[in-house]
Amino acid sequence: MKKPLWRSSTLWIFAGLIMGVVLGGFFPKDEFPQVYELFRFLSRSFIALIKGLIVPLIVSTIVIGIAQTGDVKAVGRMGVKALIYFQIVTTIALLLGLGAANWLKPGANLPLDLSAHSSVASAMPQTGWDIVFQMFPSNVVEHAAKADILPVVIFAALFGIALTRVGDRGRPVLAFFDGVAQTMFKYTDMVMLLTPLGVFGAMAYNVSAMAAGHTVGGVFMKGWPAVFQLLKQYSLLVGSLYLALTMLFILVFIPVAWIAGVRIWGFIRAIREPALTAFSTASSEAALPKLLEESVRFGVPHSMAGFVIPTGYSFNLAGSTLYLILASIAISQAASAANPEAFPAMGIGAQLMLVFTLMLTSKGVAAVPRGTLIIIAAACGGFGLPGEAGIAMLLAVDKIMDMARTTINVIGNGLASVAIARWEGVFGIEAEAKND
Repeated sequence: MKKPLWRSSTLWIFAGLIMGVVLGGFFPKDEFPQVYELFRFLSRSFIALIKGLIVPLIVSTIVIGIAQTGDVKAVGRMGVKALIYFQIVTTIALLLGLGAANWLKPGANLPLDLSAHSSVASAMPQTGWDIVFQMFPSNVVEHAAKADILPVVIFAALFGIALTRVGDRGRPVLAFFDGVAQTMFKYTDMVMLLTPLGVFGAMAYNVSAMAAGHTVGGVFMKGWPAVFQLLKQYSLLVGSLYLALTMLFILVFIPVAWIAGVRIWGFIRAIREPALTAFSTASSEAALPKLLEESVRFGVPHSMAGFVIPTGYSFNLAGSTLYLILASIAISQAASAANPEAFPAMGIGAQLMLVFTLMLTSKGVAAVPRGTLIIIAAACGGFGLPGEAGIAMLLAVDKIMDMARTTINVIGNGLASVAIARWEGVFGIEAEAKND
């Protein structure tokens, strides 16, 4: 029996998003600080609940998936396929971002204050060895507390492999983790009932901050004019990112789905809720539990979804990777327009070197707070560009762009789990087993 429309969670998420935009515009942060704090509380409390789901859900699903499979070679094969897939997709994303930046030149007319400084650039960028070292689970409790997902995934995978070697003595442990996994899926359903409220809070507090006012061309604007003027000033930059991400979806995601034998619209319908959550909250973590659940419901085995998707959060952030190169080239263009003598236009050779640099450093983006901005600042500094001033320029619309790139990250990781499950020949086997 089909649910009535008013009970559709997607409808309520859209309603929360629209109401957040409307009320945020009517309650600017500076005039209504208490209302702004209420909006912020709703958003932060919802995301806090979501973060509490992630570690127990990931650990339990990976452990039972590997232990029940008992095939260590299959796990290794799946991991290799996943890493190759991630590298190909993120490299294509970088090239698409580079092409869009050179074609549309989104930074050419952006105002860049070369005296601007941003505290975001003060964080130390990660080296390649730092990123590799981060994979090793030295203290799984500390990693879990810091939401450092990759070491937790590796710990759970190794624990699951060890459990397969214990034999019958490990059955009580396996039963425990199976119970935890089933409980966490129910817990996730309970928390997800609050999604429309969390979406409303996230949108409202961001629009409220924009409506508080800012200076454009020497003129101070606030309220709805401030919101619209801010979007207008940065429309080419925001539009370039959204267009490039759309092209990534069309040129990469759709062909991957076709090759893997997946109906793309069926897949999109299946993950629409985590995608909407990602878009409205600009948080991949907020969408992770529901993405895991919906991917399993779509046909991906628990063990594969629990391994591929969290690993993809470190290695398959296609949307964020595309943004890194687009934003870096935009900063170069803005700097060249502001002071062509000090910052001459980047040649194609330098741009390709920047692509190669970001190909390596982007793998650590998920483990760093506001990681994209830090990596952009570090990359720009390495190529003689004003990274701090560039970050100050991007901050005005970073949240709007973060919404789109986070959504693509979530869709891309969901698709990766489906495609690899197809290529491994295990897609839908859990549903068939239940029917039998």
